[in-house]
Amino acid sequence: MPPADGLGLLEAALGYIEDRHWDVVLGTSVRRENGMWSCSCGDPRCASVGAHPAVRDWQKKISAAPSRAHEWWTEQPQGSIILPTGRSFDVLECAEAAGLLALARLERSGVSPGPVAATPSRRLYFLVQPNSRTKVAKTLVGLGWGRSTLDLACRSAGDYIVAPPSRMGTRGQVQWVRTPADSARWLPDPEEVLAPLAYACGLHRIR
Repeated sequence: MPPADGLGLLEAALGYIEDRHWDVVLGTSVRRENGMWSCSCGDPRCASVGAHPAVRDWQKKISAAPSRAHEWWTEQPQGSIILPTGRSFDVLECAEAAGLLALARLERSGVSPGPVAATPSRRLYFLVQPNSRTKVAKTLVGLGWGRSTLDLACRSAGDYIVAPPSRMGTRGQVQWVRTPADSARWLPDPEEVLAPLAYACGLHRIR
């Protein structure tokens, strides 16, 4: 008999599907046996324990069907929730310290940052409108950061994030810093959040 869903992963996955209209796919889980942590993928050298899709052809398994979520998380109740990017949203990823600084600047200026999630590996995910990769690159050039090496990445088509409340490795769970808004499925244009994000990432880069 599979272990109980103590993290509420099935409920969360259904919420993403039914409330947000987001696609999901089943991820791997974190295991602890004989005092050792491991990934359910079976690779003893896995660099993303519990934090990657459960199957290699995951892009063919993406679904927004509640019945599929029930099937996946009933069989694997500890499996992480994978949200594909480039479909309903893209993600701007940065270090936690820079992201929190940018978040504070955005909110002081009255700009809504949209949904923001934090990982136990101290990374922040800013959810923005999909198909933003080209716009992000052009905007950074326009802001004067085109030739700078910033710890700021755009996750778009073909990529994914691990969603709350999934566990990542041995450090803890992914959590929402700013939960998705109740008002429909609004997401900011990347141009609305890029300036403070790039500034914060640049500030932390030169420290």
